[in-house]
Amino acid sequence: MRILVTGGAGFVGSHLIDRLMEAGHEVICLDNFYTGTKRNILKWIDHPYFEMIRHDITEPIRVEVDQIYHLACPASPVHYQYNAVKTVKTSVLGTLNMLGLAKRLKARFFLASTSEIYGDPHVHPQQEDYWGNVNPIGIRSCYDESKRLAETLSFDYHRQNGVDIRIARIFNTYGPRMLENDGRVVSNFIVQSLKGIPLTVYGDGSQTRSFCYVSDLVEGFIRLMNGDHTGPVNLGNPGEYTILQLAEKIQEMVNPEAKIKFEPLPQDDPKQRQPDITRAKTWLGWEPTIPLTEGLKLTIEDFKARMV
Repeated sequence: MRILVTGGAGFVGSHLIDRLMEAGHEVICLDNFYTGTKRNILKWIDHPYFEMIRHDITEPIRVEVDQIYHLACPASPVHYQYNAVKTVKTSVLGTLNMLGLAKRLKARFFLASTSEIYGDPHVHPQQEDYWGNVNPIGIRSCYDESKRLAETLSFDYHRQNGVDIRIARIFNTYGPRMLENDGRVVSNFIVQSLKGIPLTVYGDGSQTRSFCYVSDLVEGFIRLMNGDHTGPVNLGNPGEYTILQLAEKIQEMVNPEAKIKFEPLPQDDPKQRQPDITRAKTWLGWEPTIPLTEGLKLTIEDFKARMV
Protein backbone atom coordinates (compact mmCIF):
# COMPACT_ATOMS: atom_id res chain seq x y z
CA MET A 1 0.00 0.00 0.00
CA ARG A 2 0.92 3.67 -0.23
CA ILE A 3 0.83 5.07 3.28
CA LEU A 4 1.13 8.65 4.53
CA VAL A 5 2.57 9.24 8.01
CA THR A 6 2.23 12.80 9.33
CA GLY A 7 4.83 13.58 11.98
CA GLY A 8 6.83 10.68 10.55
CA ALA A 9 10.24 12.08 11.53
CA GLY A 10 9.20 12.22 15.19
CA PHE A 11 9.84 9.75 17.99
CA VAL A 12 6.81 7.46 17.48
CA GLY A 13 6.33 8.28 13.77
CA SER A 14 9.81 7.14 12.80
CA HIS A 15 9.39 3.79 14.60
CA LEU A 16 6.08 3.33 12.74
CA ILE A 17 7.80 4.12 9.42
CA ASP A 18 10.47 1.50 10.19
CA ARG A 19 7.76 -1.13 10.58
CA LEU A 20 5.84 -0.04 7.46
CA MET A 21 8.98 0.06 5.30
CA GLU A 22 10.12 -3.35 6.58
CA ALA A 23 6.68 -4.71 5.60
CA GLY A 24 7.27 -3.55 2.01
CA HIS A 25 4.83 -0.61 1.82
CA GLU A 26 5.45 2.67 0.01
CA VAL A 27 5.68 5.38 2.65
CA ILE A 28 5.36 9.16 2.42
CA CYS A 29 6.67 10.92 5.52
CA LEU A 30 5.26 14.40 6.17
CA ASP A 31 6.97 16.54 8.80
CA ASN A 32 7.75 20.21 9.48
CA PHE A 33 10.64 19.21 11.81
CA TYR A 34 9.32 21.15 14.80
CA THR A 35 10.02 18.20 17.09
CA GLY A 36 10.95 15.61 14.44
CA THR A 37 14.48 15.15 13.14
CA LYS A 38 15.92 13.82 9.86
CA ARG A 39 18.27 11.61 11.87
CA ASN A 40 15.26 9.42 12.79
CA ILE A 41 14.50 8.53 9.16
CA LEU A 42 17.98 8.85 7.64
CA LYS A 43 18.25 5.16 6.77
CA TRP A 44 15.23 5.36 4.44
CA ILE A 45 16.07 8.61 2.63
CA ASP A 46 17.45 6.95 -0.56
CA HIS A 47 15.04 3.99 -0.53
CA PRO A 48 12.92 3.84 -3.72
CA TYR A 49 9.71 3.24 -1.70
CA PHE A 50 10.27 6.16 0.67
CA GLU A 51 9.47 9.84 0.19
CA MET A 52 10.11 12.70 2.61
CA ILE A 53 8.08 15.91 2.31
CA ARG A 54 8.80 18.91 4.54
CA HIS A 55 5.33 20.31 5.09
CA ASP A 56 3.22 21.89 7.81
CA ILE A 57 -0.14 20.11 7.99
CA THR A 58 -1.96 23.30 8.97
CA GLU A 59 -1.74 23.87 5.19
CA PRO A 60 -3.58 21.42 2.87
CA ILE A 61 -1.58 18.97 0.77
CA ARG A 62 -2.48 16.74 -2.16
CA VAL A 63 -0.98 13.26 -2.32
CA GLU A 64 -2.36 9.89 -3.40
CA VAL A 65 -2.39 7.24 -0.65
CA ASP A 66 -4.41 4.28 0.68
CA GLN A 67 -3.92 4.94 4.41
CA ILE A 68 -3.14 8.00 6.53
CA TYR A 69 -1.52 7.70 9.95
CA HIS A 70 -1.99 11.15 11.47
CA LEU A 71 0.59 11.58 14.24
CA ALA A 72 1.73 15.18 13.69
CA CYS A 73 1.50 17.26 16.89
CA PRO A 74 4.01 18.08 19.62
CA ALA A 75 3.18 15.67 22.45
CA SER A 76 5.22 16.83 25.43
CA PRO A 77 4.20 19.78 27.62
CA VAL A 78 7.48 21.66 27.00
CA HIS A 79 6.87 21.67 23.24
CA TYR A 80 3.10 21.98 23.07
CA GLN A 81 3.04 24.86 25.58
CA TYR A 82 5.88 26.71 23.85
CA ASN A 83 3.46 27.82 21.13
CA ALA A 84 -0.01 26.90 22.39
CA VAL A 85 -1.89 28.49 19.48
CA LYS A 86 0.23 26.56 16.98
CA THR A 87 -0.52 23.33 18.90
CA VAL A 88 -4.27 23.96 18.58
CA LYS A 89 -3.89 24.77 14.88
CA THR A 90 -1.88 21.58 14.29
CA SER A 91 -4.44 19.37 16.02
CA VAL A 92 -7.54 21.08 14.62
CA LEU A 93 -6.62 22.46 11.16
CA GLY A 94 -4.14 19.63 10.60
CA THR A 95 -6.74 17.00 11.42
CA LEU A 96 -9.33 18.77 9.23
CA ASN A 97 -6.86 18.79 6.32
CA MET A 98 -6.03 15.11 6.74
CA LEU A 99 -9.69 14.10 7.10
CA GLY A 100 -10.48 16.10 3.96
CA LEU A 101 -7.71 14.23 2.16
CA ALA A 102 -9.00 10.87 3.43
CA LYS A 103 -12.51 11.78 2.27
CA ARG A 104 -11.29 12.69 -1.24
CA LEU A 105 -9.11 9.58 -1.58
CA LYS A 106 -11.46 7.17 0.25
CA ALA A 107 -8.38 6.36 2.34
CA ARG A 108 -8.49 4.89 5.85
CA PHE A 109 -7.61 7.55 8.46
CA PHE A 110 -5.84 6.83 11.76
CA LEU A 111 -5.79 9.47 14.50
CA ALA A 112 -3.11 9.31 17.17
CA SER A 113 -5.15 10.68 20.07
CA THR A 114 -4.02 10.70 23.68
CA SER A 115 -4.81 9.67 27.22
CA GLU A 116 -4.72 13.42 27.94
CA ILE A 117 -8.33 13.58 26.73
CA TYR A 118 -9.21 12.03 30.11
CA GLY A 119 -7.63 15.03 31.88
CA ASP A 120 -7.18 14.53 35.65
CA PRO A 121 -9.47 11.48 35.79
CA HIS A 122 -12.09 10.70 38.41
CA VAL A 123 -12.25 7.11 37.10
CA HIS A 124 -9.37 4.69 37.55
CA PRO A 125 -8.17 2.91 35.47
CA GLN A 126 -9.48 4.86 32.47
CA GLN A 127 -11.87 3.13 30.08
CA GLU A 128 -12.74 4.43 26.61
CA ASP A 129 -16.31 5.26 27.60
CA TYR A 130 -15.10 7.71 30.28
CA TRP A 131 -15.61 11.31 29.08
CA GLY A 132 -12.79 12.81 31.08
CA ASN A 133 -12.18 15.71 33.43
CA VAL A 134 -10.36 18.42 31.49
CA ASN A 135 -9.73 22.06 32.38
CA PRO A 136 -10.70 23.92 29.17
CA ILE A 137 -8.66 27.04 30.02
CA GLY A 138 -5.54 25.58 31.66
CA ILE A 139 -1.96 25.53 30.42
CA ARG A 140 -2.36 21.96 29.12
CA SER A 141 -5.68 22.50 27.37
CA CYS A 142 -4.10 23.59 24.06
CA TYR A 143 -3.15 19.92 23.73
CA ASP A 144 -5.92 18.15 25.69
CA GLU A 145 -8.85 20.05 24.20
CA SER A 146 -7.49 20.14 20.64
CA LYS A 147 -7.05 16.35 20.72
CA ARG A 148 -10.61 16.00 22.02
CA LEU A 149 -11.76 18.14 19.10
CA ALA A 150 -9.65 16.05 16.68
CA GLU A 151 -11.61 12.99 17.87
CA THR A 152 -14.88 14.91 17.41
CA LEU A 153 -13.91 15.89 13.85
CA SER A 154 -12.93 12.31 13.04
CA PHE A 155 -16.28 10.93 14.18
CA ASP A 156 -18.19 13.71 12.40
CA TYR A 157 -16.36 12.98 9.12
CA HIS A 158 -17.10 9.29 9.71
CA ARG A 159 -20.82 9.84 10.33
CA GLN A 160 -21.39 12.61 7.78
CA ASN A 161 -19.03 11.61 4.96
CA GLY A 162 -18.42 7.91 5.53
CA VAL A 163 -14.69 8.36 6.15
CA ASP A 164 -13.18 5.11 7.46
CA ILE A 165 -11.52 6.14 10.76
CA ARG A 166 -9.45 4.55 13.51
CA ILE A 167 -8.71 6.28 16.83
CA ALA A 168 -5.99 5.27 19.29
CA ARG A 169 -5.66 6.91 22.70
CA ILE A 170 -1.97 6.73 23.54
CA PHE A 171 -0.71 6.54 27.11
CA ASN A 172 2.84 7.45 28.16
CA THR A 173 5.29 6.00 25.64
CA TYR A 174 9.06 5.83 25.87
CA GLY A 175 11.97 4.37 23.92
CA PRO A 176 14.92 5.23 21.68
CA ARG A 177 14.72 8.53 19.73
CA MET A 178 12.88 10.43 22.45
CA LEU A 179 14.11 14.02 22.40
CA GLU A 180 16.60 14.85 25.13
CA ASN A 181 14.79 18.13 25.86
CA ASP A 182 11.19 17.00 25.52
CA GLY A 183 10.44 17.48 29.21
CA ARG A 184 8.79 14.08 29.62
CA VAL A 185 9.57 12.18 32.74
CA VAL A 186 11.54 9.24 31.28
CA SER A 187 13.82 11.40 29.14
CA ASN A 188 14.23 13.97 31.95
CA PHE A 189 15.37 11.33 34.44
CA ILE A 190 17.74 9.61 31.98
CA VAL A 191 19.37 12.88 30.88
CA GLN A 192 19.69 14.13 34.46
CA SER A 193 21.22 10.80 35.60
CA LEU A 194 23.70 10.75 32.70
CA LYS A 195 24.74 14.34 33.46
CA GLY A 196 25.04 13.54 37.17
CA ILE A 197 22.60 16.27 38.17
CA PRO A 198 19.69 15.80 40.61
CA LEU A 199 16.59 14.06 39.21
CA THR A 200 13.63 16.45 39.38
CA VAL A 201 10.46 14.94 40.84
CA TYR A 202 7.40 17.21 40.85
CA GLY A 203 5.13 17.12 43.89
CA ASP A 204 5.89 14.26 46.27
CA GLY A 205 6.30 11.78 43.40
CA SER A 206 3.18 9.81 44.36
CA GLN A 207 1.38 10.61 41.08
CA THR A 208 1.27 7.55 38.80
CA ARG A 209 1.92 6.88 35.13
CA SER A 210 1.93 3.78 32.94
CA PHE A 211 4.87 3.43 30.56
CA CYS A 212 4.57 1.62 27.22
CA TYR A 213 7.64 0.79 25.13
CA VAL A 214 7.45 2.27 21.63
CA SER A 215 7.62 -1.02 19.67
CA ASP A 216 4.59 -2.33 21.61
CA LEU A 217 2.69 0.87 20.80
CA VAL A 218 3.49 0.66 17.08
CA GLU A 219 2.28 -2.95 16.99
CA GLY A 220 -1.02 -1.70 18.47
CA PHE A 221 -1.23 1.04 15.81
CA ILE A 222 -0.84 -1.43 12.95
CA ARG A 223 -3.35 -3.89 14.40
CA LEU A 224 -5.93 -1.12 14.94
CA MET A 225 -5.40 0.40 11.48
CA ASN A 226 -5.82 -2.95 9.72
CA GLY A 227 -8.58 -4.32 11.97
CA ASP A 228 -12.33 -3.85 11.83
CA HIS A 229 -12.89 -1.53 14.80
CA THR A 230 -13.17 2.24 14.65
CA GLY A 231 -12.19 2.82 18.27
CA PRO A 232 -11.37 4.73 20.29
CA VAL A 233 -8.95 2.18 21.75
CA ASN A 234 -6.58 2.77 24.67
CA LEU A 235 -3.01 1.77 23.81
CA GLY A 236 -0.68 1.75 26.78
CA ASN A 237 0.88 -0.41 29.43
CA PRO A 238 -1.43 -1.08 32.40
CA GLY A 239 1.60 -1.49 34.70
CA GLU A 240 1.28 1.53 37.01
CA TYR A 241 4.32 3.19 38.64
CA THR A 242 4.68 6.25 40.83
CA ILE A 243 6.98 8.94 39.47
CA LEU A 244 9.24 8.45 42.48
CA GLN A 245 9.53 4.70 41.74
CA LEU A 246 10.52 5.53 38.15
CA ALA A 247 13.11 8.08 39.33
CA GLU A 248 14.64 5.54 41.72
CA LYS A 249 14.69 2.83 39.03
CA ILE A 250 16.51 5.05 36.51
CA GLN A 251 18.83 6.41 39.21
CA GLU A 252 19.80 2.84 40.10
CA MET A 253 20.30 1.82 36.42
CA VAL A 254 22.30 4.88 35.32
CA ASN A 255 23.90 6.65 38.24
CA PRO A 256 23.23 5.55 41.84
CA GLU A 257 25.20 8.62 43.01
CA ALA A 258 22.63 11.02 41.50
CA LYS A 259 20.37 12.81 43.98
CA ILE A 260 16.59 13.28 43.76
CA LYS A 261 15.11 16.75 44.30
CA PHE A 262 11.46 17.71 44.70
CA GLU A 263 9.76 20.67 42.98
CA PRO A 264 6.15 21.99 43.13
CA LEU A 265 3.61 20.14 40.96
CA PRO A 266 2.73 21.95 37.67
CA GLN A 267 -0.86 23.12 37.05
CA ASP A 268 -3.37 20.43 35.98
CA ASP A 269 -0.83 17.62 36.26
CA PRO A 270 -2.93 14.40 36.42
CA LYS A 271 -2.60 12.46 39.69
CA GLN A 272 -3.23 9.03 38.15
CA ARG A 273 -2.93 7.63 34.68
CA GLN A 274 -3.50 3.96 33.87
CA PRO A 275 -5.18 2.48 30.80
CA ASP A 276 -7.88 -0.14 30.90
CA ILE A 277 -6.81 -2.15 27.83
CA THR A 278 -9.70 -4.65 27.78
CA ARG A 279 -10.81 -3.27 24.41
CA ALA A 280 -7.32 -3.57 22.88
CA LYS A 281 -7.01 -7.15 24.14
CA THR A 282 -10.48 -8.14 22.91
CA TRP A 283 -10.56 -6.31 19.57
CA LEU A 284 -6.89 -6.40 18.57
CA GLY A 285 -5.44 -9.30 20.54
CA TRP A 286 -2.90 -6.72 21.72
CA GLU A 287 -1.10 -6.17 24.98
CA PRO A 288 2.38 -4.86 25.81
CA THR A 289 5.23 -7.38 25.86
CA ILE A 290 8.31 -5.34 26.86
CA PRO A 291 8.84 -5.02 30.66
CA LEU A 292 9.84 -1.59 32.00
CA THR A 293 13.38 -2.62 33.01
CA GLU A 294 14.12 -4.04 29.55
CA GLY A 295 12.65 -1.03 27.75
CA LEU A 296 14.53 1.42 29.96
CA LYS A 297 17.80 -0.42 29.28
CA LEU A 298 17.34 0.03 25.50
CA THR A 299 16.30 3.66 25.96
CA ILE A 300 19.26 4.48 28.21
CA GLU A 301 21.69 2.93 25.66
CA ASP A 302 20.21 5.13 22.93
CA PHE A 303 20.54 8.29 25.07
CA LYS A 304 24.13 7.40 25.96
CA ALA A 305 25.04 7.01 22.27
CA ARG A 306 23.51 10.40 21.38
CA MET A 307 24.90 12.31 24.36
CA VAL A 308 28.54 11.29 23.89
